[in-house]
Amino acid sequence: MKPSGPSRRAVLAGASGASAASLALAGAHPATSQTAPPAPGADMAVTLEVNGRSHALTIDPRQTLLDTLREELALTGSKKGCDHGQCGACTVHVDGRRVLACLALTASVAGRPITTIEGLAGPGGDLHPMQTAFIEHDAFQCGYCTPGQIMSAVGCVKEGHAGSAAEIAEYMSGNLCRCAAYPNIVAAIEDAKSRMDVA
Repeated sequence: MKPSGPSRRAVLAGASGASAASLALAGAHPATSQTAPPAPGADMAVTLEVNGRSHALTIDPRQTLLDTLREELALTGSKKGCDHGQCGACTVHVDGRRVLACLALTASVAGRPITTIEGLAGPGGDLHPMQTAFIEHDAFQCGYCTPGQIMSAVGCVKEGHAGSAAEIAEYMSGNLCRCAAYPNIVAAIEDAKSRMDVA
């Protein structure tokens, strides 16, 4: 037996019509109300502090820090390896801590100090102790992962995770080297630790 009265579909249709009417009377529209998110792809202005220099940019809010560094600022030392946060080739420092640039949105780091491999050397161009140690210990072969390895290695030491070879290997495990230069990388970090001014 069919129930009497309006159907559920008719009630819901009427309710949605009433909501639209009340918005129209209030002078608002769902797509243009003040609480609506920005349209996908709408550009935004940001200021990035990279290697001690300020850069005013207009970017897509969905753009990663890695793409901004490489495509907008021509800082290609940070490498695009897996682009999924699994290889560490894109490691940079944000607020002095290591960050995977392929997973960080540019907008999320605006105004915070960012250091890439290009900014690691001293003001006079002198190599950072970690860069020197990597050269002396032949801690690279093809070199593709080396910028990320060095940035992560500096972070590893500064974070206090370079107490032993085993600890270094554990805290560097997010940085892959397909050439398998791992023993030399660990040796370089142990050597550089003694030369770095770490509080």
